[in-house]
Order: sequence, then structure tokens, then C-alpha cells
Amino acid sequence: MYLDTPPRVIESTIFTTMPEALRRGSQGSAWGHANKPGQSVDSFIEGPAFDAEGNLYIVDLPFGRIFRITPGGEWQLVTEYDGEPNGLKFDHNGAIIVADYRRGLVRVDPATGATEPLLERRNAESFKGVNDLTIASNGDIYFTDQGQTGLHDPTGRVYRLQADGRLDCLMDNLPSPNGLVLGLEEKTLFVAMTRDNSVWRAPLTPTGGVSKVGRFCTMFGTSGPDGMAIDQQGRILVAHASLGQVFVFAPNGECVARVRSAAGPTCTNVAFGGPDRTTLHITESSTGTILRAPLDVPGTELPRPPQPSGHPNPSTKNGTST
Repeated sequence: MYLDTPPRVIESTIFTTMPEALRRGSQGSAWGHANKPGQSVDSFIEGPAFDAEGNLYIVDLPFGRIFRITPGGEWQLVTEYDGEPNGLKFDHNGAIIVADYRRGLVRVDPATGATEPLLERRNAESFKGVNDLTIASNGDIYFTDQGQTGLHDPTGRVYRLQADGRLDCLMDNLPSPNGLVLGLEEKTLFVAMTRDNSVWRAPLTPTGGVSKVGRFCTMFGTSGPDGMAIDQQGRILVAHASLGQVFVFAPNGECVARVRSAAGPTCTNVAFGGPDRTTLHITESSTGTILRAPLDVPGTELPRPPQPSGHPNPSTKNGTST
């Protein structure tokens, strides 16, 4: 149904930009020196996610900060801690779960900003560098362990932390796994491979593993695909971290639309917001800007209500892996 239709171009607009008072360019950071050598990095925003009240939460990776942005565009500091937060999602209980490059999975109270470790290691082994996460309807957390992997070192991993604390390594041969999202029926996992400039499709088996993993789509550029989201038609939205675009792929892998950045080229992540969840919000990290674009299909990632009191909590220190 899409083959004769060229990709539609959707223009974004600027919603809000990090205020100058919150930027820290003169201070530098270990992350900035390692990942952006010779550049002045005053922030690097990522991990957008909405709460039930319509507030947008983002991270500032180099400086260990999490911000709340109100529907009116006001920036509020939620917490600042000794870490490098990247991906961010709300769990079933309304807590923030952060994929932190240095600290693994971290739980944050959005009301107080208090942080605590959720998963620091796999058995006794430290992670390479946790990057992003997505949470299934049953509470399982899927997350990527990217580190500095790439085509030269395809040893990145995807894990699943089950609600009872069991930790499964689903894949361990990945060239820079980054953003990830579950398909509509949660039977398939899509994973962005930044340094491979592709998105992989991993069918989940009934026995708890993956099988017949393949490339869903291939892109190009000096960087690659980063954060992702999915809409109610099963279309995958992929932020590209060097092309200044968010690409929209149909369930068959065909590119049907692209959202063009109104700011810089570093589109790192996406989240649906607005009353009907048809407004795509994009983190453009090189300028510290949140972009918005209207879409014709709502997103699927709704804020989830609290679980019943009997829902078990995962281990807070160390995962038990298969």
C-alpha cells in the first residue's frame, strides 16, 4: 500500500530550548571530553518521556541531571546526581527508571528526586555502558548495553529484567545497540544499531529468547539511529543522530515519512505527547532543544497506572542471569 507513495516530509517547530542559566559549557564533563573531544558541551539532552499530567521529562547526560518541562515550557530540575543518565521511562508505579551509562538501571522518585540503584551489575560483571530502555505491559524492562561497541567490536547486548528480578541476556553480538521499542503485540523487539546504521528486528520466542533476528531497515550518515517510538498503526519512528531527521517506517520496513529538524542535526530521541498523543516531541541534543511535530496517528506509549500492591519489584542490586 505504500510502494507508490514517496515519503511525506513533516516540518517540526521549536517547543523550548534549555535556558542559558542551566547550561554548563565552561565546566566541561568527563562524558564531553570522551565523546565530543575539542567541543564545548554545555548539555546533551536525551530520554524524553511524559507523565500522566503532560509534563515532559528529559535527561542531561554529561551532568547527571533530570529535568521536568511543563506543558507551558518551564524547565524544572528534578534531580542532579553522580551519573550519566541516558534513556528514561516511567514504570507501572509512576517511578522513573533511568538507563545510566555508568550506574546501570537507576530508579528516581519524580516527586523528590531521590535516586536508588535498581540494577548495577550482571552477576559480578559491570555493564559496558547502559544506554536506553523500554518497559513491557507486564513490567519487564528491556534495555541496551552499548558501551563503545560498533562494527569493530560487535559485543553490545540487549537484556530483559523481568518483574521478579530475573535477568536474561537476549543478544550479545550487537554493533552499538541503542534505542529499542516493542511491537504492538509485544512479540517483536526492534533495536537501533547506531554504528551499523540500521534497526534490527528480533522476534521473541515463547520460551523467552529471540530467533530469526534480521535487519528491519538500513540508513546512512556519520552517526546513526538512536531513540525510537511506535504508533498505533505499528509504524516505527526512528530518531537519527546525524541527519537531523526522524524517519517513520511502515510495519513492512518502508520509509513512509520523515520529520525534519527545525534546529540542529542531532535528533537523539522521540516521545508522543499532547492530549491525543499525536504530537511528536524530539530531543535535538546539539542545541538543547525540544522540537514538536504534528502526526496523523497517535503513539502507543501511554503513562501507565500503578500496579496492584502484590506486583513484585525487581532486584535492586544485582541481576540473576540465564
